[in-house]
Amino acid sequence: MNTDFADQTGASSLKRLSAVSATGVLRSANRSTFSFKPYVLTLCALLLSVSLFAETPAVGTKAPDFTLSTPTGTPVQLSGQEQKANVVLVLLRGYPGYQCPYCQRQAHDFVEHAAAFATKGAIVLLVYPGPPADLDQRAKEFLARQANLPANFILVTDPDYKMTNLYNLRWNAENETAYPSTFILDRTGTVLFEKISHSHEDRATAQDILDRLPSNTAGGF
Repeated sequence: MNTDFADQTGASSLKRLSAVSATGVLRSANRSTFSFKPYVLTLCALLLSVSLFAETPAVGTKAPDFTLSTPTGTPVQLSGQEQKANVVLVLLRGYPGYQCPYCQRQAHDFVEHAAAFATKGAIVLLVYPGPPADLDQRAKEFLARQANLPANFILVTDPDYKMTNLYNLRWNAENETAYPSTFILDRTGTVLFEKISHSHEDRATAQDILDRLPSNTAGGF
């Protein structure tokens, strides 16, 4: 047999086989890509709709419900706290890469007035947002700078910005997390007062809230 002819025939067959294989791979890839497109588009639409329709609750409206956990893993649902008492909801800056001194000052001010909040029968719910990595540990460090939280105080973390985004309070800038905000919610979840700061300072003080907080004799702390 002519070896040159055999080599050429074999090379041609190999090329045809490679072409067929490559075509099959491309078709398979195209089918895979096509099959994923509807899911990707649906996910993008869902995320877009969440960002478009999330609104900061205004005075007179119902505050959206959410469930977050304490740094030790205990789940806390907002509506569950509202069933017990009026709620002072405080969204801190949490951990934007450091412990915010204005958040520490505000938290300390509220804790110093814990007895007055208890007299009003109110629960103070602090929300500590930030990147998920080590956020619980950062929150524990934040709490370590305070005395033990009083019985009517709870701190929860927001590692995925669940509540922050739900209330449309995400501060999308470098080294930022959330706009510091304070709400007074009655036992139906209706917003009685709100203060939203677009800076690190200008926070609601404990006295500001106490002056506007209705008494809730059913609270009992």
